[in-house]
Amino acid sequence: MIDIRIEDYNYPLPDERIAKYPLAERDSSKLLRYRDGEVDEHTFKDLPGLLPSGALMVFNDTKVVPARLFFKRDTGAHIEIFCLEPIDPPEYNTIFATTSTCRWKCVIGNAKRWKSDILSLINPDNDDAVAAMDLKAELIERDGQTGTVQFSWKDGSVFSNVLDRCGRIPIPPYLNRETEAIDLERYQTTYAHIRGSVAAPTAGLHFTEQVLDEIRARGIDTRNVCLHVGAGTFLPVKSSNVADHPMHREPFSVKRSLLKELAAKGERPLIAVGTTSVRTLESLYYLGVSIIEHGEPRDVAQWAPYEREYSHTTEESLRAIVDYMDRNGLEEIKAGTRIIIVPGFRFRLVDMLVTNFHQPESTLILLISAFVAGDWKTIYNYALGHGFRFLSYGDSSLLYRR
Repeated sequence: MIDIRIEDYNYPLPDERIAKYPLAERDSSKLLRYRDGEVDEHTFKDLPGLLPSGALMVFNDTKVVPARLFFKRDTGAHIEIFCLEPIDPPEYNTIFATTSTCRWKCVIGNAKRWKSDILSLINPDNDDAVAAMDLKAELIERDGQTGTVQFSWKDGSVFSNVLDRCGRIPIPPYLNRETEAIDLERYQTTYAHIRGSVAAPTAGLHFTEQVLDEIRARGIDTRNVCLHVGAGTFLPVKSSNVADHPMHREPFSVKRSLLKELAAKGERPLIAVGTTSVRTLESLYYLGVSIIEHGEPRDVAQWAPYEREYSHTTEESLRAIVDYMDRNGLEEIKAGTRIIIVPGFRFRLVDMLVTNFHQPESTLILLISAFVAGDWKTIYNYALGHGFRFLSYGDSSLLYRR
């Protein structure tokens, strides 16, 4: 079992270094480049010129949903409900299309004060459209701070429209402020497409259409995967030994056309935008192994990469997924992953990574350390010493794998 002490991945992060708001222009952020132990500094607009022509660049096109809802009991007590993942119907695309009722796994604020009564949505602006929806919440079962909540509403709207009208974008708790109008646009990538995340894949927040056009002009192909980011992304590692930290399941999907490209990429550099893209891409190897060994895709377990040696090549594993999809007439593979990437992980696909600067003692710092062969302090000491802004709305980095 992995023996990693999370306190070894701590660093001083003063509150004033956390970017509370985005910059006026997405691509005006600072960009740190790390390659072979050396660090230099650019702006994000410079990124296209720093990338190798002919590479393949993969983005996560998940879209953040306004998943925070505020209700009140008849007693006047306020209850916050944070939608985590669909239960009935169990798929994102079908639950967002429901028109009268659905069930979600939720985090419940003030949970102890909610017993069995049906809650009414708080409508502080007396919005007539919100009033017509008459959104209610009923607690089906509870497990500590989480539980199953059934929502019901009256006006025939699809649930995605109900959330758009009634919910708030769930910005990270470390911003220590309420959601504001600017977050509706800027806590979302310009290429966000598939609804389902409760947190943005923040490495993508820097990209503008101009930067994307310049990347493609260099002969770099841009492709998308989709991993819906769960609330677990905010959870600190509370156990001293990382082996005791549970990773939450996150659903992902990858198109057959991209899998074929990845299987045939050879020496072509693969650039991942964000840690969620890395986790999706690196999960594919283990998904393919499950098809080879069991005849069907199985969710990727948290510690699967470390439990044993694997004899299958990356190409064999990816081709197994493509063959499975061909046999079943699938253009897209859907699965879940709990994969944790820590020092000692063997990267099989990703060569370069665009990512922000992450919280101390987080699983994302562990991923960065694994990617740069333990040299993460070189990167973070430079950023701290040169005025870089940290976390979701902060600056960015371009890392080469060591």
